[in-house]
Amino acid sequence: MLFQGKKSEYLRIEDITVKNCHFIKENIESSLTLIWFTEEGFEISIDNQKYVFEKNDIVFLTEYHKVTIDKISNAKMIRFNRDFYCIVDHDSTVGCKGILFYGNSRLPIMHLPEEELEKFQTLMKMFEMEMYSKDELQMEMLQMMLKRTLILCTRFYKEANKMNQIENIKLDIVREFNYLVESNYKKIHSVSEYAKMLHKSPKTLTNYFLKSGVKKPQQIIQERRVLEAKRLLSYTSMQIKEIAYEIGYNDVQSFSRFFKKQEGISPLQYKEKYFSMA
Repeated sequence: MLFQGKKSEYLRIEDITVKNCHFIKENIESSLTLIWFTEEGFEISIDNQKYVFEKNDIVFLTEYHKVTIDKISNAKMIRFNRDFYCIVDHDSTVGCKGILFYGNSRLPIMHLPEEELEKFQTLMKMFEMEMYSKDELQMEMLQMMLKRTLILCTRFYKEANKMNQIENIKLDIVREFNYLVESNYKKIHSVSEYAKMLHKSPKTLTNYFLKSGVKKPQQIIQERRVLEAKRLLSYTSMQIKEIAYEIGYNDVQSFSRFFKKQEGISPLQYKEKYFSMA
């Protein structure tokens, strides 16, 4: 089911099967995707890492994730673009920025709580029913249904990862840091620069992360850079020196040392390993 508005708004809801699994790999500019696995046994490689999903798992993807399908069972997919609903503009309402989406190197995966399954299924049925409405309020209603879905998923994800125990002000800083890194990792590489953008001292920012029980800020920056390097090594024909420059290194040697420290092998070895497995 596809909704397309008058100003490039895009929303697709599909029951994914063997016949239409190509929709998962479809690349839509500025899009975000939610995949709810309604049966176990769905296997997907995301950014060259294989995942086996259980029934009622949900994964959240951006347009930048590289996806290949290894084994198919049934799933439900929701994909929307920024013109349809911008989670950044509506962050104060939805609160999923830096958690479900734009969370750097961490792939957000959650499992629907058994006690909440009926509520989520009902919401999806209402969402799908609204896709068939054809009146002047359809887009507004669909946006409302999407917002409810994202709020519910954010709530489940925060509970499962004990984020509800973190003070709101600290969690908001962590989320905003994640988003800033996602937007600037190619050019900005130091914690102090991000701290300045957040109007915090580097020490205060680091303490927020320590108290929140998540990775250190510098580790998040490094992991995001190496993730992009791995994507470019795996899915493009770019030379290693071009990739080094793309993620902010002026010479191949520095990039190679950084990559090997993170991955245990050189960029060339990683590229050769990927193509030998492809």
